[in-house]
Amino acid sequence: MKRSSLFFCFILIASYSFAQKNSWKIVAGNITTPWADSVNPANVLAQYPRPQMQRNDWTNLNGLWQYSILPKSNENIPSKFQGNILVPFAIESSLSGVKKSVGKDSIVWYQRTFEVPLKRKSKKILLHFGAIDWQSIVYINGKKIGMHEGGYDPFTFDITDYLNKDPGQQLSIRVWDPTDDGPQPRGKQVVHPGGIWYTSVTGIWQTVWLEIVPETYIQFTKQTANLDDQTITVSASVHNLQPGDEINISAWKGDEKIAEKNSTDTFETLKINNPQTWSPAHPFLYDLKLTVTRKRKVIDEVKSYFAMRKISIAPDKNGIQKIMLNNTFLFEFGPLDQGWWPDGLYTAPTDDALQFDIATIKNMGCNMIRKHIKVEPARWYYYCDKIGLLVWQDMPSGDLGNGWEPRPGILGNQTDKARTAESEGYYRKEWNAIMDALYNFPCIVVWTPFNEAWGQFKTIDITNKTMQKDPSRLVNSASGGNYYDVGNLLDLHNYPEPAMPKPEFFGTKKAIVLGEFGGLGLPVNGHTWQQKNWGYQSFKNKDSLFMRYSSLITHLEELVRKGLSAAVYTQTTDVEGEVNGFMTYDRKVMKMPLSKLKEVNEKLYTIDSANDEKQ
Repeated sequence: MKRSSLFFCFILIASYSFAQKNSWKIVAGNITTPWADSVNPANVLAQYPRPQMQRNDWTNLNGLWQYSILPKSNENIPSKFQGNILVPFAIESSLSGVKKSVGKDSIVWYQRTFEVPLKRKSKKILLHFGAIDWQSIVYINGKKIGMHEGGYDPFTFDITDYLNKDPGQQLSIRVWDPTDDGPQPRGKQVVHPGGIWYTSVTGIWQTVWLEIVPETYIQFTKQTANLDDQTITVSASVHNLQPGDEINISAWKGDEKIAEKNSTDTFETLKINNPQTWSPAHPFLYDLKLTVTRKRKVIDEVKSYFAMRKISIAPDKNGIQKIMLNNTFLFEFGPLDQGWWPDGLYTAPTDDALQFDIATIKNMGCNMIRKHIKVEPARWYYYCDKIGLLVWQDMPSGDLGNGWEPRPGILGNQTDKARTAESEGYYRKEWNAIMDALYNFPCIVVWTPFNEAWGQFKTIDITNKTMQKDPSRLVNSASGGNYYDVGNLLDLHNYPEPAMPKPEFFGTKKAIVLGEFGGLGLPVNGHTWQQKNWGYQSFKNKDSLFMRYSSLITHLEELVRKGLSAAVYTQTTDVEGEVNGFMTYDRKVMKMPLSKLKEVNEKLYTIDSANDEKQ
């Protein structure tokens, strides 16, 4: 950080530190992860929240805020608040210090004060939100500055014109979230959790932060690697770009600058000679730097990174389509990852906790994660990029009820949901925003618009628009059924045994994948969310669990030889009443030894394919 900002942050932290440590505690009643005791209200999730576009001058606004739960009819900022809440943990979570339900008839008001530097001439102050679920109206010093609807995409307001002349400022936010009583995307959240449906998440659940930028600044970047051409194409959106301003784009391999373009264009292609490819075995990342200069003076600069990797499908010698990474077949295997925490719900207690799940998945011999019906903070994808895990990204589902309309699909007449214009609009807007926000993370190789016909609508149109928006990735149109002749993958779900459609029927057009299987359950005393638990197949001890798991992988090996391209095992951890995890919900018990899992799982990557290729 700059020296002025360091002083600003020191004053801010010092003023809140003592009060926060003495006015918050986790709400008892449920199991917690090992990181819960490390949560410090004066320093919550303090890491830089946007790894794909880094600047030095920023301030974290996580910590203790005031809150009130009021009737939905309340439109005015409260004069008094009911207590403190630890941001960015959802109000229903234990780590929030509140752990209260809200529902469609109520709203949550948030408020806190913050400071900005006195000397801020020719500077803009941006207020960033990682995610707020669902509808948020933001006020600065009592003045409404904007509204955002969407529970999974980041958003930003320029608050410069709303600030007081003195340092002290007031931030207030009104949040409404109808959960499963509304038509918006909401993933697995429900008001009454049970089975595969989990506790609702309302309000702020990702980092809130301030950024000081010049009047001309880079708003966002988009980078697309072309491995076959050995190029990286970079575009930048620059606010208030002036005639004559130049944009310098440079690529770096460690400390060595390997490519550079300097021009007045915001769109450039750099040649990357002899590129090192990114893969699970070798997750190499290049650094990227973008600088705006005016008369040779640096106006703004951001740092990013990229990878040279390609994901595609191509037929083997038997005509079966296979998923190819960097033009070579690599069987993809990993867990269905819900991304839930017993103490933080949608939010990991600490950054170390966020990394732990990813590292554990890699250490058990997996090379892929299916991020299921949820979107993670940017740092989660950054760690997947660094460690080398492929990611299949689901769109959070919503609007599961109401009528369905028959439409022609692969297997005769399929069904699409008859959504309202409002419901359809919410889906399209948020899916588009999610894809934009996550586009630059090379770990993501598959987009999944729909899962098991949950709110699935206008499948052909949604899939085609997803493919058009991002031709650099594969699209898994309908994971688990309700198939249409569109997209790149044909995805079957089957429990507990692995299975696949016949390659001769589907394999000539799409790669064949097993989007869910397994679900072997083992409750561990003292590490369950509730007394009543379930698994797709239940076991009483770790030995019998591993023997059954090993037999599933042996069966899976046979399917790989027949043309299966990928498989997803359910799941990373237990979640609330589900005990299907490799780990318990609190992450304190590994149900099967890591070394044995690694040995069994890695056999999947050495099986001879129909092209006699290995990786």
